[in-house]
Amino acid sequence: MMPIILQANKKFMRIKISSIITLLAIALILHTSLTSCNGSGASNNGNSHTITGAGSSFDNPLFSKMFAVYYDATKIQINYQSVGSGAGISQLTNKTVDFGASDAPMNSKQESAAAAPVLHIPITAGAVVISYNLPNVKDTLKFTPDIIANIFLGKITKWNDAAIVAANPSIKLPAIPIVVAHRSDGSGTSAIFTSYLSKISPEWQNKIGSGTAVNWAVGLGGKGNEGVSGLIKQTPGGIGYIELAYAIQNNLPYAMIQNKAGNFIVPSIQSVTAAANTEIPADGKLLLTNTDAPDGYPIAGFSWILLYKEQGYGKRTQTQATQLIQLLNWMIHEGQQYSANLYYAPLSSAAVSVGENLLKSATFNGQPILK
Repeated sequence: MMPIILQANKKFMRIKISSIITLLAIALILHTSLTSCNGSGASNNGNSHTITGAGSSFDNPLFSKMFAVYYDATKIQINYQSVGSGAGISQLTNKTVDFGASDAPMNSKQESAAAAPVLHIPITAGAVVISYNLPNVKDTLKFTPDIIANIFLGKITKWNDAAIVAANPSIKLPAIPIVVAHRSDGSGTSAIFTSYLSKISPEWQNKIGSGTAVNWAVGLGGKGNEGVSGLIKQTPGGIGYIELAYAIQNNLPYAMIQNKAGNFIVPSIQSVTAAANTEIPADGKLLLTNTDAPDGYPIAGFSWILLYKEQGYGKRTQTQATQLIQLLNWMIHEGQQYSANLYYAPLSSAAVSVGENLLKSATFNGQPILK
């Protein structure tokens, strides 16, 4: 009987070994699948990580194009939420995104809440336009600084007000109410616009002030540039401030604005570039409103990508930090070629140089990321 028992034991061992090999193969397949699909990490080739960002709606048309092109080239997905500059800063502060985007530099209170140094990388420059809805007016309106301030202070309430007529003598203006639209969320676009109003109107500066969110004197609130564009478009007599690309996309007219030199300027790539043709400080933070440039558009501004200078926080990996810095480096170089077609001003060489130096200062566990 012994040979029979030995033969049975050998058969059992063959079955057991075969089962173990099968289980090990399944485990290996599952491990490989989880590694490649895990959104919080990256595969060996560094291409599976999703970079997350949130903030400026001002930037969203440009970012949508840039991120699509970057994905095609690298297969790295960028998930960007157009939620407004204030919300983007909050999400960066809470470390729920890799980067924020804002059209206003962080203020001292926001920097204190971040509890660690935050870099401001200039990413683009653009125009905030005064858009309006007057269906029977085909010619472009001209606004002086006083007209703009008094409309948003609620002191000019009709389209045929004497001040608007004086600036536009050849245009027949309707005797209908002005309906102001403004942002309801924390907004870098608002920061640019209220910075301008504070510079040209002492009354505005004293009563309202500037910032990403202010207590508006009059008007209806819309969320994002999208929301304000929608309010203007659906409201005859409406007026509001939006980024240039949103006005063009929605077929909304926008005014020529009188600048500090007394010239009425059309918002354009050229007039924003003229406003941005100035010395850029080493930290990248600069407001462009009410420019001295004779051909510069007066309601223009930079927009910034915000990120922590030290990237080795939480559970972040070296790969995640490197991918983020490589993305931003691409955006201030190759990515700038997509600006003009979307009505943004490409960065000047001075702004690019400042951005490069700031990116080279970013570290992971104290070591520079960009060599």
